Amino acid sequence: MSQKAGEPSAHPLRHVAIIMDGNNRWAAERGLSGTVGHEVGVERVRDVLDGCQRHNIDVVTLFAFSSENWQRPELEVKALMSLLGSYLRKEVPQLLERGVRLKFIGRRDNFSDKLKKLLDDSERATAGGSRTLVLAVDYGGRWEITEAARKLARQVQLGRLRPEGITEQRLEQQMSLVDLPPPDLCIRTAGEQRISNFLLWHLAYSELYFADCYWPDFDGAAFDLAIDNYKQRQRRFGMRDTGAEASKHA
Repeated sequence: MSQKAGEPSAHPLRHVAIIMDGNNRWAAERGLSGTVGHEVGVERVRDVLDGCQRHNIDVVTLFAFSSENWQRPELEVKALMSLLGSYLRKEVPQLLERGVRLKFIGRRDNFSDKLKKLLDDSERATAGGSRTLVLAVDYGGRWEITEAARKLARQVQLGRLRPEGITEQRLEQQMSLVDLPPPDLCIRTAGEQRISNFLLWHLAYSELYFADCYWPDFDGAAFDLAIDNYKQRQRRFGMRDTGAEASKHA
């Protein structure tokens, strides 16, 4: 059945990306340390995974640590690295029970050898999962596009590719999420309305949703509200708002 103009989109929701913002502000308003805000924020990851199961969502990508986050105070960075390690040691068995595959995107050379091994071991242990949790750590969208361009430049240098052979499709094949569908929805908490160098390539046609609450308050009900909002939207992918054209991407 064709979709009428103005009707909600029938495009399936397969991938949700989330910018988890507001941990420090949540803690400051309560007279707590920023570390406590990050620790409470980790609990919301479980709520999101529960929500993905309820809504039959295959992939969720979380912006856990940006390349710019290294500029934060040293004690906070150390606390975040420690929290990441603690999360993996504690949650990997739960992810296995949920049937969730863990995937990391971003640089790894700035991490300690111990943490790099933990990331590798976590990916291997959960490789058989049918759904995917992507954690973007030491990640930046500009960095990812630059790395993809470098890979193609090396192919040109070696004579394996001509410059005119560089296409969007070839560039996309070098990206971190090449094996996954692009995000249908990007959620950002804490009321900020920007994407902050997150998945710049992949969010080209994603729907954006900005939640007013801080990340530690973004519970299952807040997630459901974001999904309900998405389901009321009409996705056109740059095409006209007509039933015939929209149905091609339904």
